[in-house]
Amino acid sequence: MGRLAMVLRSGLMLVFLDFEASSLAKKSYPIEVAWVFEDGRSEAHLIRPAPEWTDWDAAAEAIHHIPHATLLADGTPHDVVAARMVEELAGHDLLASAPSWDGKWLSALLRAAGVDRRTLRLRDSDDAHREIATAILAPLVPEADLANTVGDLLTLTDVRAPDHTPEHRALADAVEERERWCAVRAAALHLAAELRRGG
Repeated sequence: MGRLAMVLRSGLMLVFLDFEASSLAKKSYPIEVAWVFEDGRSEAHLIRPAPEWTDWDAAAEAIHHIPHATLLADGTPHDVVAARMVEELAGHDLLASAPSWDGKWLSALLRAAGVDRRTLRLRDSDDAHREIATAILAPLVPEADLANTVGDLLTLTDVRAPDHTPEHRALADAVEERERWCAVRAAALHLAAELRRGG
């Protein structure tokens, strides 16, 4: 049984997740996290740094526009954010557009909170795009043609996507990832309807 089929049968959902961080350095840490479930429910948190997190890059701040002082004044303690993430997200299928970076910051957050970093796992949102298109089109496209048909659909959906710069805020970027997945699903459903009509 494929991952998508297992998720559908279990009632668990796809969740699109994004972090903003102090920098892109080795000792960088998460400063904001947001997630959006496939049904549109969302949550976002500024993260008050753990005492051992000291990295800061003014160039990164110029991109995300979250001052360090704002994190100290308004951020939720890192361990509270980690506990909330485990409570809300454990068992769901977590997706990110840059899973190596977002995974690094997720691990840093969980470790600092004393939570096993394997409690939550991320994978590439591109995988979910391919899976939903494949699941929709597999009953209608010959197996020998399926991979190429899905690949063409993903390329076309990407080309048609609105051209805009990421906002570099966690919630906006997570919402955009969900919208990309929804666009792929809609394109696959449209193609499936055409194939059923013999178009």
